[in-house]
Amino acid sequence: MIHTIDYHTGGEPFRIVTAGVPDIPGDTVLGRREAARAPEIDEVRRLLCHEPRGHADMYGCFLVPPDDQGADLGVLFWHKDGYSTACGHGTIALGVYAVESGLVKADPDGDTDVVVDVPSGRVTARVRCAAGLVEAVTFRNVPSYVLARGVELGPLAGSGSSPADAGSGPSARLAGVTADVSYGGAIYASVPASAFGLSVAPEHLTELIALGRAVKAALSGHPAARHPDDDRLSGIYGVIFYDDLGPGRQRNVTVFADGEVDRSPCGSGTAARLALLHADGFTGTLVHESIVGTTFRARVAEVTEAGIIPEVEGMAYRTGEHRFTLDPRDPVGTGFTLR
Repeated sequence: MIHTIDYHTGGEPFRIVTAGVPDIPGDTVLGRREAARAPEIDEVRRLLCHEPRGHADMYGCFLVPPDDQGADLGVLFWHKDGYSTACGHGTIALGVYAVESGLVKADPDGDTDVVVDVPSGRVTARVRCAAGLVEAVTFRNVPSYVLARGVELGPLAGSGSSPADAGSGPSARLAGVTADVSYGGAIYASVPASAFGLSVAPEHLTELIALGRAVKAALSGHPAARHPDDDRLSGIYGVIFYDDLGPGRQRNVTVFADGEVDRSPCGSGTAARLALLHADGFTGTLVHESIVGTTFRARVAEVTEAGIIPEVEGMAYRTGEHRFTLDPRDPVGTGFTLR
């Protein structure tokens, strides 16, 4: 029996596992991320994320002990393909969960900090309440910064392949297109949707998923995708396609993992975008829209030698509580995904 409490943040699901997971060994949350790949643990992820209990765009987490007493909880974020290093929409949901469940005692008419250890470091969900109800959460992220500008994508820029190798599929459309690469707890490549003659709109989503996979493949092994301090955080996690909607306003869709789509404006991706915008001189509040019309508001709270400290405001809502089981006779087992 596996118990979960489900939320959504800006339309993106977040399944919090509250019971039924084997102990995950490790001295730190980042170390536990590696240990969670063990079959007896990872089968729980697959069971909850894959169909028929989840879907190809499902997202969730395992709760684990924090690195030390300075945090309220630790978390391992997961999706259909494995474990991520950061998740802003999930951190916002965890802030709401911690207050609503009583895990962290909250000021009923004020702000309460929920401190969370994630694989990329220590983050904070500042939960704002009024009359005992959560109104909003501000996610304060790890230092975020620019890794590379104007990285040529195509065809297969990081692989040494020739244009002829790209064929006529999505990879062939990368010729002449460049990406900016930045870190917001995970590494993201940012590309304007207009570079492909598209906009961030539901009718273009199938094309954007294919292009997101192509961009990620093109940057596989590229020096721009290397984390400067810890190789466990390396690799392009997501590709952010964006539209400029005027000063201080953008719309984006993040295609992460293997073709998975973030319905929210993407919290850690918003931090990565803000690092790029700040480097260009932007100093205001970014209103960041998602492909389904939900919004986050983000600003630079602090500038440090390690990078900017972004704050991203959003809200999460509980969608249900579940008790999942696996019948040992079930030939489908821990499930499958269709993309």
